[in-house]
Amino acid sequence: MNRVKKKAVILLSGGLDSATCLAIAKSQGYECYAMSFNYGQRHKAELLAAEVVANTLGVEAFKVIGIDMGGIGGSALTDADIAVPVDGASSGIPITYVPARNTVFLSLALGWAEVLDANDIFIGVNSVDYSGYPDCRPEFISAFEILANVATKKGVEEHSLSIKTPLIDLSKAEIIQRGVALGVDYALTVSCYQATDSGKACGKCESCRLRKEGFEAAGVMDPTQY
Repeated sequence: MNRVKKKAVILLSGGLDSATCLAIAKSQGYECYAMSFNYGQRHKAELLAAEVVANTLGVEAFKVIGIDMGGIGGSALTDADIAVPVDGASSGIPITYVPARNTVFLSLALGWAEVLDANDIFIGVNSVDYSGYPDCRPEFISAFEILANVATKKGVEEHSLSIKTPLIDLSKAEIIQRGVALGVDYALTVSCYQATDSGKACGKCESCRLRKEGFEAAGVMDPTQY
């Protein structure tokens, strides 16, 4: 008798972390449904990368959802009039934080999970080597999981919805090592906050810095186009 595979929605940005997250979900036996967002970010290279990663790692379906988060502004990633910092890490929550982004993304992933009858949502947030965003912390994930189980039909009837964060306690180097072991081709990913249309990274923003340092610490050749 064939066992029905468990289903999961994977938030896939096209970057290093989310690609690793998808690979981990696949390795755990999930039938994966990948979701990306065209939310008004500076570039679309990450969306092209997300589609390539989804096809390469093999997903059941890949969706790109459009949201105009640029309409509310407040972030260097969605407002062309705010420069992306390139002078190292900032103190406090940086201007690259997009207000309520992961709350919005997880809410839409939650809706698709209900439609698919999937119990699990994977998101590649990390609280070790990250930029200080409040919606990447364990406290946020725990709170959203509670919300998911009281705000949905599936949650109320089954109490089974779970937000999976397999990268939350890993360093960037550990994430890269895990991904390499699972066969992730990081040359396909785009992490830069201001990549060109072809995916070339600036090499100066905080995301590029964390990525470079991660490959160096992992002892893995950095395949990024700079």
